[in-house]
Amino acid sequence: MSNVTPARSSGLPRRALLGAAVATAAAGAFGWSLPAVARASTAVGPPFATPGRAVRPKFRWWWPDGLVRPDEIRREIDQIADAGFGGAEIAAVHHSVTDPSVLDTERHGWGSAAWVAGVEAALGQAARRGLTVDLTVGPSWPAAVPGITPDSEAAVKELAYGTVTLTAGSAYAGPVPAPVHAAASGVTRQQLLLVQAARVNTANSTRKETGLDLDSVRDLTGAVTDGTLAWTAPDDGSWVIVSYWVRGSGQTPEGGPHTAPAAYVVDHFSAAGTRAVTDFWEAHLLSPTVRRLLKVSGGALFEDSIELETDGLQWTPGLPDAFLAHTGRSLLPLLPAVILNHGNQVFAFGAAVTRQIRHDFWETVSVLFNRHHVTALRAWAHSLGLELRSQPYGLQTDAIASAALLDIPEGESLGFKNLDDYRCLAGGRDMAGHTVLSCEAGAYAGGAYNTTWQKFLRTMGGAYAAGVNQTVVHGFSYAELPGVNWPGYAAFTPYKGTVGYGESWGPRHPTWRHVADVSGYLGRVHQVLQTGRPRVDVAVFRQTGYTATGIGASWFTATGIPLGWTHQFLSGPLLDLPAATVRHGRLAPEGPAYKALFVEGDFFYGSTVTLALSDARALLRLARAGLPVVLLGAWDTVVPPGVPESGESDELRSVVAELLAQPLVRQVTDKSAVPTALADLGVAPDVGYATSSTLLNSHRVADGVDYYYLCNGKHAETVKPPVAAIDHEVTLRRTTAGAVPYLLDPWTGRSERLARYTEDGDTVTARVTLQPAETLILALGRPGLFGDRSGSRPHAVGSEADEVRFTDAGLTVRATTAGTYSTVLSSGRTVRTTLKTVPAPMDLASWQLHVQDWRPGDTPYRTTVVEHDLTLDALLPWSQIAELADVSGIGRYRTTVTLDDGWTGGHGARLELGTVTDTCRVTVNGHRLDPVDQIHPVVDLGDVLRRGVNVIEVEVATPLSNRLRVSDPAVYGGTARQSYGLLGPVRLVPYGEARID
Repeated sequence: MSNVTPARSSGLPRRALLGAAVATAAAGAFGWSLPAVARASTAVGPPFATPGRAVRPKFRWWWPDGLVRPDEIRREIDQIADAGFGGAEIAAVHHSVTDPSVLDTERHGWGSAAWVAGVEAALGQAARRGLTVDLTVGPSWPAAVPGITPDSEAAVKELAYGTVTLTAGSAYAGPVPAPVHAAASGVTRQQLLLVQAARVNTANSTRKETGLDLDSVRDLTGAVTDGTLAWTAPDDGSWVIVSYWVRGSGQTPEGGPHTAPAAYVVDHFSAAGTRAVTDFWEAHLLSPTVRRLLKVSGGALFEDSIELETDGLQWTPGLPDAFLAHTGRSLLPLLPAVILNHGNQVFAFGAAVTRQIRHDFWETVSVLFNRHHVTALRAWAHSLGLELRSQPYGLQTDAIASAALLDIPEGESLGFKNLDDYRCLAGGRDMAGHTVLSCEAGAYAGGAYNTTWQKFLRTMGGAYAAGVNQTVVHGFSYAELPGVNWPGYAAFTPYKGTVGYGESWGPRHPTWRHVADVSGYLGRVHQVLQTGRPRVDVAVFRQTGYTATGIGASWFTATGIPLGWTHQFLSGPLLDLPAATVRHGRLAPEGPAYKALFVEGDFFYGSTVTLALSDARALLRLARAGLPVVLLGAWDTVVPPGVPESGESDELRSVVAELLAQPLVRQVTDKSAVPTALADLGVAPDVGYATSSTLLNSHRVADGVDYYYLCNGKHAETVKPPVAAIDHEVTLRRTTAGAVPYLLDPWTGRSERLARYTEDGDTVTARVTLQPAETLILALGRPGLFGDRSGSRPHAVGSEADEVRFTDAGLTVRATTAGTYSTVLSSGRTVRTTLKTVPAPMDLASWQLHVQDWRPGDTPYRTTVVEHDLTLDALLPWSQIAELADVSGIGRYRTTVTLDDGWTGGHGARLELGTVTDTCRVTVNGHRLDPVDQIHPVVDLGDVLRRGVNVIEVEVATPLSNRLRVSDPAVYGGTARQSYGLLGPVRLVPYGEARID
């Protein structure tokens, strides 16, 4: 063990790792004012109703490299702007087409003059339309540039290994063992780093790993002459000889070719790798026009997830020196514990020391990645007037720490298996004082041309509750490419001959007719979730800062969330940030203001109770400053996560013992005891439910106003039982005494003061009724905040009526049946209100249906429309109507409702549409109504109905899959028909309402 117990190391300070870039910044509040709405008391003004471009959703915009025309680029920018989106990210992606003769990479590759001309056109038109354009660091992913070869210093590296096993006392004489995997194409050089021998110890073996004795590891490099090795194994057991070779991995960006000459992935752990990217941009891409326009309409430089793929171990030549600087010990004797074969470990020492070695190795890799890649790219992006947006995961690196460095960390709906993956990145963002957590949204396997906006919204509902507040929609494809089929070029479909990933939104989609309703909704949600500062109940300390793992937090993930608790994850480097202070019992009081810190064993290493000594000292500092801390597990057995220095284990246990002795620290040995410990510390969530619920929430505060985003969603893609409708009371904490609740409708942009709720000290309790995936936004602020005229008038604390509302006429009750209803007011008075007559609900089953049937036109980019007119006595999906079985397009349903003379001004109605696929809009008597909630399509018709004949029209737009099944059967013929159209049941539900006197 002497080779892993060095003198004390100076190490690399984590504060230097994160640097000054994480200076705390906070977003200010924004004003609310909304257009007037019939019957409800509302406010007027632009910010919420018409959110600015900066908070609107963006598109991932796929180009077939530089095979684009500037006039078409400008046209597509206009299409994106007209649809209400805030910008686009230009990405060179064409997995659907790999034929070099079509792509013509020599003249139209990524980075070519044609590509630069396209970028200039995009930036110029974006400047005219008020959009921003993001640019990816290279073609496709991972980051790569032409001009380097696999052998270049700047190219991505791997550590390959070879091995020979010797019996006791046997001799080896021959070439140094060659790597078990041949080098990739284009790799012409490999350098022998080291040759070792180690004795086999089956007691250390695992199901997949060969056990070795760490003390037996010896360096045989000196015995190598002219590439040959001669060595005799001792006679004390079996031995292995291991050779280590450094070489380029030869990785190229996904879905190529993209350039001529070929682009190769850069070394993400060295200054040389990042410099190759920036040098290529400076020399080839940043024309004077591009540089100028980036200052006007440039948004962010974007890098996708770190998908460095090799049969060996990800490597950089500077790793041994960095490991020595970081840990104070040599990496070379420890290499058997970290080498990989197709992603699997090969050798192991004793379980504990193997875990410690691997921890130290990947922590060192994290330091190199964050220093030489993330920080360097960010500084260069800033010099161009851009932010750095990135998905900082894919390897065993500290993505939480990386998120704190980035201007905009990003997650993804495809790769993130539960909401805790987002909460990891949100912890880094919020502790660093940044605002935005982005999401690559809507990439579904096999989802091309069959993805609905309803599915997209169901996916994003929970992500917003977990900290996401910006959406990059996956995606929008450039329209044209030679040889493609209708409806035009799509980056990911066909994919290997079948239906590809994600969707190619745009005018080729019938639903584009309604997409401004969706972009408006998303923009309003983003506006709310980017205002002010976040408020999160608990910080969960994660010893290993991975994300995209699907691993959550004990108690909080499974039990706490259904009770209203919110949490985020922090890793060690975040405890060194300037925000890591405590005031009034809150950690990061100017940011997420965590009420408590929860610490458990390391889930990524068998829940071993580990803690770095520096982190233990930080936790002790925070506890002494007044932060409640709960530790789960046997903390008297705590060990360092890495290989300990002399005396470090004893010092760690001493610090932890002192931590446990603090008055605001509780230790529990079972996760079921966590809520009791929190209650004993006086810690309670900002949102609470009486019983377990699928309701998710996110809380932000600006200028004393509390904003709560609520979603009836699911924590993970697979949840049992499935999400069902909820109808229960929700208690919300308010920052300002006397604050009253407002409902902010992100679909319509309207605000309305709630008229029925109860108060208890600093909390407000209201009833929340939501269908699966449905969302709502509540704000708690001073009376009149949103321009309502209800002032400090009494509100209802209970009522027998279906609803109580503040309207222009005053406090009003509403019910769907006639009768006398008692309402208890906050003043203590009980009022009885009579609704004399209310018409009965009506089932609307008979419709005239006019369909615009979208079909291939005379070119792959043109669509022709065939008209169908039908009379329906009952609502059916188009797939069950012979004439419409394979039809995609737009359907207009029309029916009439005759209301008798009993219909008066005291009546209104709701239109319940039931099931609709996909998007829809409603028109009554020629008046197009507000956008429909596409998840729960119920429309309040207010007073638009009249005595006599009323015409109700519902316009429905569909995906293209059903048409593509027959127009392009080679790719889409195997897909099942989707159920399109207005499926119902559709009901008109009248209600009566009257003012409470």
